[in-house]
Amino acid sequence: MFVAAVTGPRNPRSRAAPPLDGTDLSILAELAADGRITNAALAARVGVAESTCIQRVRTLREAGVISGFHAQLDLAALGRPLQAVIKVRLGSHNRNHVHSFHATLTEIPGVLTAFHVAGEDDYLLHVAVESPEALRDLVLEHINIHPAVRHTETQLVFEVLPGMGVLPTPTGRTGRRA
Repeated sequence: MFVAAVTGPRNPRSRAAPPLDGTDLSILAELAADGRITNAALAARVGVAESTCIQRVRTLREAGVISGFHAQLDLAALGRPLQAVIKVRLGSHNRNHVHSFHATLTEIPGVLTAFHVAGEDDYLLHVAVESPEALRDLVLEHINIHPAVRHTETQLVFEVLPGMGVLPTPTGRTGRRA
């Protein structure tokens, strides 16, 4: 299954989001629900001409509102059935340690997403691994050995549930389209 990544630009300060009208929001909702939809089907669902639809999608991509498309993978089918969230607390927050830890994160096998966050912890890492032993090794051999890391805490993921999404519905609430 392909899913449209309907998000802002990677650096939110890089550009202002363009004003979105109802047609843009409908296009985004349809793409978020089915990133593989053809332009013809998307145009029909949204109620615009195919040429208008393709131009609007192009504009949304160029503006960074649509940051890309990706395949949603079944991690268990790929031999990585065990997911966890690892909280990481650094001992020092100097720029060199932070940059060094960022660079390390891109090299750690099994890290799906890394969030640099505010609060008691500095990072939340979403990981997927083959087994409890692989999770232990990931923490001990890839994360805890970094000189900037002071503390980690690992939480197992029992189930991943979809959120409500961020697109406004006609009532003004955010929600996922059926």
